[in-house]
Amino acid sequence: MPREEGRKLIAQNKRARHDYHIEDTYEAGLVLTGTEVKSLRAGRANLTDGYALIRDGEAWLEGVHIPEYTMGTWTNHAARRPRKLLLHRREIGKLIAKTNEPGHTLVPLALYFKDGKAKVEIAVARGKREYDKRQAIAKRDAAREMERARAARLRRR
Repeated sequence: MPREEGRKLIAQNKRARHDYHIEDTYEAGLVLTGTEVKSLRAGRANLTDGYALIRDGEAWLEGVHIPEYTMGTWTNHAARRPRKLLLHRREIGKLIAKTNEPGHTLVPLALYFKDGKAKVEIAVARGKREYDKRQAIAKRDAAREMERARAARLRRR
């Protein structure tokens, strides 16, 4: 069987990009059980309530919902169990230093397969204020409106 190559996106946390200023991103492996991997291969996961934390020098991903595998038996996994993240010790040290700053947290941005292995992209993020969110929405709407006007003008020619 040929080896899987490239990046296959499973789930994305669009809400995180709306609610936080993303400062730095890291790619981490995940410690998963067999039924979790099968459920991910079926494209089923939800990152919206997820967060990462560092406990006892180890990184953990919590609140991520990977539903039970439908064809699983008694060996099925718990849907919201904490999952260990695989990071280098230096990276964990950097994350500890950055999350000790006030207002910073670790949020998962994407869950994907890279060359056949499950990976998660986590980010050091700082929460946005309400007016920051409104500004981002206004900027996005203005860009969309300009693009619409440009396309309409090109069609008239």
